[in-house]
Amino acid sequence: MTGKSRSERHIGLLNGFAAYGMWGLVPLFWPLLKPAGATEILAHRMVWSLAFVSVALLVIRRWAWAGELLRRPRRLGLITFAAAVITVNWGLYIWSVNSGHVVEASLGYFINPLVTIAMGVLLLKERLRPAQWAAVGIGLVAVVVLTVGYGRPPWISLVLAFSFATYGLVKKKVNLGGIESLAAETAVQFLPALAYLLWLGTRGGLTFGSEGAGHAALLAATGIVTALPLVCFGAAAIRVPLSTLGLLQYMAPVLQFLLGILYFHEAMPPERWAGFALVWLALSLLTGDALRTARKAAQARAELRLPRTATTPNADPVGRHQA
Repeated sequence: MTGKSRSERHIGLLNGFAAYGMWGLVPLFWPLLKPAGATEILAHRMVWSLAFVSVALLVIRRWAWAGELLRRPRRLGLITFAAAVITVNWGLYIWSVNSGHVVEASLGYFINPLVTIAMGVLLLKERLRPAQWAAVGIGLVAVVVLTVGYGRPPWISLVLAFSFATYGLVKKKVNLGGIESLAAETAVQFLPALAYLLWLGTRGGLTFGSEGAGHAALLAATGIVTALPLVCFGAAAIRVPLSTLGLLQYMAPVLQFLLGILYFHEAMPPERWAGFALVWLALSLLTGDALRTARKAAQARAELRLPRTATTPNADPVGRHQA
């Protein structure tokens, strides 16, 4: 590895830690926005995110994608659907944090990889490896155990996991960059969000402007809180392997879980510990399988680059890999 590539990887890792660290610590931010309710916070997040991302796009002069998107109605429809799904995800997450359900919200992002795999089987007819089947099965058992522990299905976790997995699936089909995608989605969200804030203002329920300049500044900062981790994630994604990003993704729910236990002092009876332990076991299986698969793929690529030798005139690296 050259000095330049080592430096690029180092920058990528720092950006990855920054992105997932910010996502992991964001439960500390939403309570600062009280007395604003979850719906008002969500609307501000949509409005200010578009403002922040628009400024960023002006600085980097990247607008060509917008005209192309408008000429492709199917792609625009997918963006609209993605905006609707992430609205549900954002709104529920803000509400769950400010209502004392940080641990249950963190569970949603722990089980998200399992839900993504299950959706791949059900919707895309993908075939799973044995370790993936085992992970999904353990995940289902974990949900049953947590249902007993909570006295109800962990619906906050399930809605967060399924909405984010659906969002990821749609984003793959749209295939836009992180900043561009956020700009398109918040552009869809902007008018309904602004209309809601104006309506709330006519009813005297808007906290923006009535709770002081500090509160207004914090509400405006929702745009930065939304977009900045995404910028860091984009910088990481082009510099570090996907397998590394796959490991870093668990940093956010781990931080959220620790905040729920140590900072917000949420209850964790034995049944919940058992459910979380099963989820972590499933994720360990999943991560181990992903790393093994990535190693085999790298090995196969290395074999494909090797020249044929005189001792093995009929060597077929592709055939060996497929076997």
